[in-house]
Amino acid sequence: MTVIAAHASRATAAWRASDLSFRLVVVAGLVLLTVAALAPWLAPFDPDQQTLLARLSPPVGFEGAKAGHWLGTDELGRDILSRGLHALRITLGIGMAGASLGMLLGLTLGLIAGLKGGLVDDLVAGAIDIQIALPFTLLALLAVAIFGGDLTVLIVVLGIAGWETFARVVRGEVMKLRGQPFIEAALAAGASPWRIATRHLLPNLVSPLVVMFALSFSQIVLLESTLSFLGLGVRPPTATLGSMVGQGRDYMPSAPWLVVVPSLLVLLVTLVVQLLGDSLRDRTDIRLRQR
Repeated sequence: MTVIAAHASRATAAWRASDLSFRLVVVAGLVLLTVAALAPWLAPFDPDQQTLLARLSPPVGFEGAKAGHWLGTDELGRDILSRGLHALRITLGIGMAGASLGMLLGLTLGLIAGLKGGLVDDLVAGAIDIQIALPFTLLALLAVAIFGGDLTVLIVVLGIAGWETFARVVRGEVMKLRGQPFIEAALAAGASPWRIATRHLLPNLVSPLVVMFALSFSQIVLLESTLSFLGLGVRPPTATLGSMVGQGRDYMPSAPWLVVVPSLLVLLVTLVVQLLGDSLRDRTDIRLRQR
């Protein structure tokens, strides 16, 4: 009994620690979303307002800092804090929209391929292999050259870039689950493929989808930053975190804050999303909760 009580005590302590860390991550995520949503009201200046007399001013606390520009100004005298808040809003929106598009496309194709099998499965598997083999940067260059570099095109390109990960995992899970007795019973009862997918398969796919969405979100944020760094992202003067890094790279020796501030924001966003995805996975995976 003593051993059992000790195990129960350790399990309770581990659960409380996990619950506390989950709450902290959720709070951090909510703070990021709130700050991004309230960016127009929290920003002290217009993000595109140029003040050439205050260009390349350092953050407050350093010699030569300008009053009111807490994180300094860029090469055109624009306030870094204001641009960072608006860039965070746009970057989070791009990441959420792109990850959702990729998940929707991959989930649909994965379900269809896993349930239908045969030729349909071969076509989806072939499309997945082709997507993996094609270099994303070249595809992005082609899409931007053909359709332009507006926000909608960028979201579609980034969303399509990661659909194959969702499709491959969902396809494998569906092929494993469709041989289970509860699926065979549903088929014997005359359930339609739509009912089987929505009532029996999707609840078992929540845990891997949560993890993949978190990974895809972080990857899309980094991909957007890479494209903006290369000049293929959202058109100026609209700021994203990646474009701020790209525009500030030429001034790193003399004004490192131009790169440090947006880079730290990218790191913070990806870290919070990854931790949140791991925590949600632990709470949605039945097998983990039963240990």
